[in-house]
Amino acid sequence: MTASSQSTGEELDYRPSYVAAAITSTLVFLLYLVTLAPSTAMWDTSEYIAAAFDLGLPHPPGNPFFVILGRFVAMLPIAPNVAMRVNILAALCSAGAAGMWFLITERVLVGWLAERWQRVVGGSLAALIGATAFTVWSQSVVNEKVYTVSLLGLALVSWLIVRWCDEPDGSKADGLLVLVAYLSGLGYAIHMAGFLALPAVAAGVIIRRPRTLVRWKLLLAIAGALALGMTPFLTQPLRAAHFPGINEGEPTGCATTIGASCTFSRATYDRFMYNFNRGQYSKPALSDRQAPFVAQVEMWWLYFKWQWLRDPFSTHQPFQRMLATLFLLLGGLGGFVHWKRDRSSFSYFGPLMLTMTLALIYYMNFKYGSSQSPELGDTVAREVRDRDYFYLWSFSGWSVWGALGLVYVWETIAALIGSERLPVGNESLDLPRPRSWLLATPILAVAFVPLFANWQSASRAGQTDTADFAADLLNSVEPYGILITSGDNDTFPLWYAQEVEGIRRDVIIACLSLLNTDWYTRQLLRRPIYEYDSLRGPAIYRGKVWKKPSGPPLRLTMDQANAVPPVIELSAPQTFRKEGTDIVATINAKSLGDYSGLERADLFVLYMIRDGYPERPFFFSRTSGGYAEETGFASYTLTVGLARKLVPQIPKPGSGIVSIGGEWFDAATTRVLWETVFKAPASLAKRDMWVDRPSVGIPYLYVRTGLELGATLDQLGVKQEAARIRAQTVRIARATQLDDLVGGSSR
Repeated sequence: MTASSQSTGEELDYRPSYVAAAITSTLVFLLYLVTLAPSTAMWDTSEYIAAAFDLGLPHPPGNPFFVILGRFVAMLPIAPNVAMRVNILAALCSAGAAGMWFLITERVLVGWLAERWQRVVGGSLAALIGATAFTVWSQSVVNEKVYTVSLLGLALVSWLIVRWCDEPDGSKADGLLVLVAYLSGLGYAIHMAGFLALPAVAAGVIIRRPRTLVRWKLLLAIAGALALGMTPFLTQPLRAAHFPGINEGEPTGCATTIGASCTFSRATYDRFMYNFNRGQYSKPALSDRQAPFVAQVEMWWLYFKWQWLRDPFSTHQPFQRMLATLFLLLGGLGGFVHWKRDRSSFSYFGPLMLTMTLALIYYMNFKYGSSQSPELGDTVAREVRDRDYFYLWSFSGWSVWGALGLVYVWETIAALIGSERLPVGNESLDLPRPRSWLLATPILAVAFVPLFANWQSASRAGQTDTADFAADLLNSVEPYGILITSGDNDTFPLWYAQEVEGIRRDVIIACLSLLNTDWYTRQLLRRPIYEYDSLRGPAIYRGKVWKKPSGPPLRLTMDQANAVPPVIELSAPQTFRKEGTDIVATINAKSLGDYSGLERADLFVLYMIRDGYPERPFFFSRTSGGYAEETGFASYTLTVGLARKLVPQIPKPGSGIVSIGGEWFDAATTRVLWETVFKAPASLAKRDMWVDRPSVGIPYLYVRTGLELGATLDQLGVKQEAARIRAQTVRIARATQLDDLVGGSSR
């Protein structure tokens, strides 16, 4: 393979340093293994691990090829548990992407630096910078989503197109384009970002070989390869009809069993397309900006600053800004030098960087970021969490230009130290002496800054608190109970605990945000009644006969459940009475746009209390905030561990039950759970920091529970135990930067 030198115009013999790239990828992989999460984590991690384990469907559009890959990896004996195996997949893919950036950077340097060792150094710099950028690193040590798997596909496509740009008329050129199309389609079956490189591919083809656009046979082959790559989506209706534990969107017309008539039906097609197009999320049109475009660029800049020094407590802001400015300038310089010295590969990579930055920012159309412009408070609409992971491709790809800029600075300093005139092709040029290169090497230490600056914040080594929390919350619920949860962080970890680790599968999890969908309520009706395993359950529930429920928690047919409207209007408060109990709840309408009423989720909560209680114990997770108050059941709830139990009459003090702040608290049961069942208090107390502030509600729940339990035991005269629990609570608060709640001050 040859590459044209832009500086001399001479053909150079070029052989990619695949061995050096492989060694670099291996070192990156080892870094990730050292900092790898041993279990699941917050947000979508648990959902994707459980879906991979169960060959299920995560949230739309379902990521079918990732699920297939994840299932394969989950079966390999490469780690002690399923979560670690899927986390290793994330690490392996990101390390592979680092190798691709190495090769691309080395290729750009071919027409620039004569010595292979210098080009290998440049490639290594790109791999190091990209691999230790905060978002890349933190996503590579736990499979929170599918982004590192997608990143590998993008980087591989980029390497293939860079090779194509060198020889667009070569014997392998057409085959490379077809392969790129197939990989892009396969990448789309991992994540929609599989198509992220295609605009840049088109730009590179137009610039380097425009007549390709009129070769209809090749275009047909490319279109066919693209479609072939997307065929994993065809597995979704078939797998959905087998009703796996994780079956979001449920793109099948089959209601109870799989069959040809329901699989090949209009209902299957409609549900599949709704799922494929992510209709559940109702994303606004691009013309309907959710925030000013300038503010959206500012969001990207905020996350860009995080990459080189993640400063979650804003204690090093000037240094963070300085580093971000430095890496921005290095990348800009690298992009300019790339354009000047290798127009061939720039014809693709330049448009790619534009696509992954400004074009992606415009397309994503985010609201203000969760951590962005805190001075604006709640006066602007915000994302529920920080979305830096959507720009992972941008930050990772920036490493190529950052490395090129750093190499240019390295060369410049070396030239200032000392040069000599050397023959290059048919001319002589002033080039740095070998000794000058070595003396200028300390400048390359800049590339190591993110490695040391981000280690503490990006590493997830030893973190088991999310899995521990899931077990703790499930074990706060009595056998065969129904548990109302709120959203991602109090639901997905429970799915993981039940589906992967087999913990408390007898508990029905009813997530409020999902109860508004028809597919989720169908699954509640269809869900098997799992036997309560008393030997694995808490000892506090032993010695009592727990009757297995006779049916689903809802006395509705599938058609009746599907017919429940999204909202119903209420002109006045309604009274809900539960027969056989003293429960009388006043249901007030919510404000729903231009009118007041109840959402579908609220109706199903009422239906489950009407149909399933008291045969099934009923609990509100304390993570659902004031939902029990909103629905009028607060006075009939008793706090037990991490949940609030619905009781048939207003509780009375005595036998360890006290009133705290107007809420009834079962101190006796909570004490036993805290001391003998709960695992997260110990694992949370070991944390160095809690980087992601939007998910801090989970450790906050333990701090609040510990403080309440300690105060209650004080009232009951159990002073020594109260002091011990309070001391543990203080450790949790300080480890998760919530120490202001216990009389301290956050870092």
